[in-house]
Amino acid sequence: QTRLVESGGGSVQAGGSLRLSCAISGYPYDRYCMGWFRRAPGKEREFVSAIDSDGTTDYADSVLGRFAISKDNAKNTLYLQMNSLKPDDTAMYYCAAKPRVGLCRRTNIYDYWGQGTQVTVSS
Repeated sequence: QTRLVESGGGSVQAGGSLRLSCAISGYPYDRYCMGWFRRAPGKEREFVSAIDSDGTTDYADSVLGRFAISKDNAKNTLYLQMNSLKPDDTAMYYCAAKPRVGLCRRTNIYDYWGQGTQVTVSS
């Protein structure tokens, strides 16, 4: 059974940093997209960043240059390093996975989701 568990959220001041982790278990697929998405209060869930099994990364324009996605295959863990945080980054952050490459930005085609970790950035 595939399971994704996020951690690392918290409250920081604007300009601060956080690193989110997503521990992945029961995921035997060699080809995949793994991504980070977020949902702010009153808004729809949106794409943040993704990485595929070829190592290709992608970022939303709003986080480009500030966030970095990575995956440690030995630890089966997905990371999101978030620097220069802004109040607009405040949201619940989710990791997700699908056993296919391509269209990694598409929110509605991921098969597996974590429960989320809250990030709050104060001004």
